[in-house]
Amino acid sequence: MKIKHLLPGGLLFFALTLQAQEKKQLTLDEAISLAVTKSNEASLADARIATSKFDLDNAKNNIYPDFKVSGQYMRITNPTINLRTSLGNESTPSEGEKANASPEVNRIMMAQASLSMPIFSGFKLKNSVNASENMYKAQTFNAANAKEQVALQTIMLYTNLYKAQESVKLVQENLKSANQRVADFSAMEKNGLLARNDFLKAQLQASNIQLTLDDANKKVSTINYQLITLLKLPEGTQVTPSEAYFKNAGSVTPSVTQNEAIAQRSDLEALRWQQKANESNVKIAKGDYYPSIAFTAGYIALDIQNVVQVYNAVNVGIGVSYDISNIFKNNKKVKAAESRAEETRQQVEILTDHVKVQVQESLENYNLSLKQNKVYTEAVEQAVENYRIVKDKYENGLVDTNDLLDADVQQLQSKINEAFSKADITQRYYELLNASGKLTNSFNLTSTK
Repeated sequence: MKIKHLLPGGLLFFALTLQAQEKKQLTLDEAISLAVTKSNEASLADARIATSKFDLDNAKNNIYPDFKVSGQYMRITNPTINLRTSLGNESTPSEGEKANASPEVNRIMMAQASLSMPIFSGFKLKNSVNASENMYKAQTFNAANAKEQVALQTIMLYTNLYKAQESVKLVQENLKSANQRVADFSAMEKNGLLARNDFLKAQLQASNIQLTLDDANKKVSTINYQLITLLKLPEGTQVTPSEAYFKNAGSVTPSVTQNEAIAQRSDLEALRWQQKANESNVKIAKGDYYPSIAFTAGYIALDIQNVVQVYNAVNVGIGVSYDISNIFKNNKKVKAAESRAEETRQQVEILTDHVKVQVQESLENYNLSLKQNKVYTEAVEQAVENYRIVKDKYENGLVDTNDLLDADVQQLQSKINEAFSKADITQRYYELLNASGKLTNSFNLTSTK
C-alpha cells in the first residue's frame, strides 16, 4: 500500500526535475555578452572603475577652497570676573566708596566662519589630480583586461562543453553498435557458431564503452555547471553550444602582429598609465620642498552676557607655512617614489616581452591545430575504411574477434579526435585574438537580459 501511494509522488518529482533542467541554445556571442556583463569578475571590474572615479573626484575637490562655519552656545555658572584693564576712568574709588560688583555671566554665544583657498602648494594639488586621472585610466584598462580574461575563460568552457557533448554523441552511437554486436554474438554463441570467449570479449567492450559514456556524461554535467555559474544562468540550465563556431573552424586566418598586440593589449596599457601615475607621485613628493601659500579670510561674532559683544570682526590675509625639516627628511620620500616609478617601468618592459612571446606561441598553437585537424580528418576516413575491411574479413573468417574490436575502437577514437580538433582550432583562434588584445572586440556584444 505504501508503494502505491509513493509512486505517483515520485513520478511527479521526476517530471518536475526534468522540467527544471531547461535546455538553452546559446551562441558564443551571447555567452561572451553574459560573461562581460553578468559575471562576478565583470561586476568587480566595474566596481573598481567606479571607486577609482570617486578617488579622482576627491582629488579634484582639494583644489576648491575650504569654508567652515561653527557656532557655540554655552551655559555656565556665575563666575567671579575681575577686569584688570579699566574701560573707563581709571580713578580709584574713594575710601568708603563701594566697588562695583562682578557682572553676572551665565551665557556665552560665539559664531565664526573661516575661508581658506590654496594658492601655491608646491604643485602637489595639480599633480595629485594628474596621478588620480592616470590611475583612473589604468583601472579602466585593468577592467577591460579582466573582461578579456573572463571572456577567454567562457570560450574555454564553451569549447570544452562542445567536446564533452560530442563525445557523448559518438560514444552513444558506438555503444548502440556494441550492444547490437553483443546481441548478434549471443545468438551465434547459442547456436554454436561462435566461441564463448569471443562473446565475452564483445560484452567486455560494451561494458567499457558504457563506462566511457558515463564519464563523458559526468564531464558534460560538470562543465555545464561551471559555465552557467560563470554566466549567472538559472540553476539547472542545460547549455547547448552552437555547432556553427566549430564546423567552420579554420576558415578565417587572423591577422595578428606583435606591434599590434603591444599597442592594443589592455593589461599593458594599464601598466603604462600606472607608470604615469607614479611619475606624478614623484612630483608630489618633491612638492614638500616648497612652502604652502593660502588665502585666508574669517568672521567672528562673540557675546558674553553682561561683559562684551563683538560683531563684524572680519579678517583677510595670506597664510604661509613651510616645514624646514623637509629639506633633510623629504629626500627619502622622493627616492621611494622614484623607485616605485622605476619598478613600474620595468614591469612594462617585462610585460612587453611577455606579450611578444605569447603572440608567437598562440600563433604557433593555432597553426598546429590546423595541421592536426587535417591529419585527424584523414584518420577518420582511414579508420572507417579499415573497420569495413576488417569486418568483411571477420565475416569471412580471415581475422579474429580481437581484430574486429580493435578496429572498432580505432574508428571511435578517430571520430572523437576529429571533433576535438575542430574545437581546438576555435579555441586556439580566440586565444590568438586574446594575445593580441582583440578578443572582446571580435564579438558583437549586446546587453543580454
